[in-house]
Amino acid sequence: MKASVEGEKVILVPYMKEHVPKYHQWMQDPALLQATGSEPLTLDEEYQMQLSWTQDPHKQTFIVLDKELVVGDFIHGDAHVEAMVGDVNIYMNDLDDSQMAEIEIMIAEPKSRGKGLGKESVLMMMAFAVENLAIRIFRAKIGESNESSLILFKKLGFQEVSCSEIFKEVTLELPITKPKHEELQQLSGNMVTHA
Repeated sequence: MKASVEGEKVILVPYMKEHVPKYHQWMQDPALLQATGSEPLTLDEEYQMQLSWTQDPHKQTFIVLDKELVVGDFIHGDAHVEAMVGDVNIYMNDLDDSQMAEIEIMIAEPKSRGKGLGKESVLMMMAFAVENLAIRIFRAKIGESNESSLILFKKLGFQEVSCSEIFKEVTLELPITKPKHEELQQLSGNMVTHA
């Protein structure tokens, strides 16, 4: 099992089959489907997707747990479904550039939005990817109507590099410069890894 990574407000845990029913429930929301550019899947298809994601070496997927919602002590390897609030992913699909990764964040639970969980999850995922996968450039593709995600990524230093009229999508990028790398290393030093 992959490691879990604990920050100040969130714990990123590997996407497990126990998470699928709640994840599937989230993905019935038309607004989330639109924001994530996803198609609705059956529960069986969602289980197949979870399995394929965990086996794909070009994807890193973590479920975001809100530490305030964890019942009892956090135990690595337990799903802690009660604390699930979203997911964070990176895709290393650029065959021409192994140091580039696309990053996505979804805080699916409305009560958990606006609390800084998405920001911390993205920063933790970036720190994880820089340290463990040698990623040096992050890219985010965000729907033009997804204002909260656009604001979040721009606050993190991502710059707009293109806009697709066809897909109604903005592409933002963030190269990991020395100051950004130092910031992520500092964050990484404050994270606890459970293996």
